[in-house]
Amino acid sequence: MIQQLTFALSTEERLTRTDFFISPANGLALAAIDAWRNWPNRKMILAGPKGAGKSHLAQIFAADAGAAIIAAKDLADVDLTTLEPPNAIVVEDAETISGNARAEAALFHLHNLLAPSGTLLITATSPPRDWGLTLPDLASRMQSAALTRLPPPDDALLTAVLAKLFADRQLAVPANLIPYLIKRMDRSIATARAMVAGLDERALSQRRPITRALAAELLESLAPE
Repeated sequence: MIQQLTFALSTEERLTRTDFFISPANGLALAAIDAWRNWPNRKMILAGPKGAGKSHLAQIFAADAGAAIIAAKDLADVDLTTLEPPNAIVVEDAETISGNARAEAALFHLHNLLAPSGTLLITATSPPRDWGLTLPDLASRMQSAALTRLPPPDDALLTAVLAKLFADRQLAVPANLIPYLIKRMDRSIATARAMVAGLDERALSQRRPITRALAAELLESLAPE
């Protein structure tokens, strides 16, 4: 089959409160984020698997609290003095600094900077006890922080996300496609985005409609050998 050339079109990801779909899987986490003014010692750790929506919740918190967002792996290279006077900070993917002495020391310093009156949100894939921190003082402070868990997305959330992603690309799909995908794809929002992008690309390149058959081909191509 002669394939049509395709172009990567920008599909900007919106991570606002309006774009956040509330379901039983994430409702409690959203409520915890919204209560940031009442967090014990004004710090919270949000733990959940990749693709569960931690970054989206972090963006909601940042917009509400006026927080800056820093990737944990970049902490060692951030001039923390530029963040003074401390107000609110998000540190994402904290588990990635395990064994990085400079980054661990930077997070410890940031924690102390914010301690008097600032607010600190930290995201990670697991609770602090599983990060493998080597700085005892940092490990102690992280383990004493309030912890909110975010489970993988449930069917209701994945259905809403897939429907929105198809709509954002102005793609009409059969009613049975989304239930078909949900039963067979990895349960993450990141996978949902990848599936919609992959189906859009295949449909364009092969000049075919988006159907269950096309989805089956994409899923098969992604399956480990």
